[in-house]
Amino acid sequence: MELASYSQYVQGFALSAGLIMAIGAQNVFVLTQGARGHRPWLVAGVCTACDGLLIAAGVGGVGVLAGGNPGISGLLALAGAAFLAVYGLRAFRSAATGASLGMSADTARPTLRAIVLTALGVSLLNPHALLDTVVLIGGLSSTLTPDGRVLFGLGAVTASACWFFALSLGGRLLAPVLHQPGAWRVLDVLVGLTMWGLAASIGREALERLLA
Repeated sequence: MELASYSQYVQGFALSAGLIMAIGAQNVFVLTQGARGHRPWLVAGVCTACDGLLIAAGVGGVGVLAGGNPGISGLLALAGAAFLAVYGLRAFRSAATGASLGMSADTARPTLRAIVLTALGVSLLNPHALLDTVVLIGGLSSTLTPDGRVLFGLGAVTASACWFFALSLGGRLLAPVLHQPGAWRVLDVLVGLTMWGLAASIGREALERLLA
């Protein structure tokens, strides 16, 4: 493989790594599921696969189309804001009722279906992830050759995989701290605030885009 090809792979990896490390709904979900031991590797795998699909769509040209159509991007953002608002409400409810307290075997575990659907939701209905993967990564790859776009995309997907699986491991390492019931209340409140903050910001931007 030529040096230029390695360079395009590294560029894609570095760009994706820089974007994905920002605090967001997807990262919060992966971290909390890792800490709770709720199928953390499956969650990381689903999020990685979703990022891979979005990045493939971006480098395939969809990013240019979505980025140039305020109506499409606005509707996607509103759908994502609604999902985040509901997720935040569930977190606040858990904090109030103690539904997530502790790490004991008696703690109710979500079903496999619920875990997968939520992982899909925070990945595919997350406007920040859509903008980062489809629009930004796709747009920046548009100047490359077809082979260069493939390598750029592979580098971006590799960064996503490394991050999500590392985040799941980090959650497992934090599990001893989170054996304390009070820690779960704090965590749920922080998750709820994060989700509602993101929902408000995304919803405002979406309305501005649709009304422009």
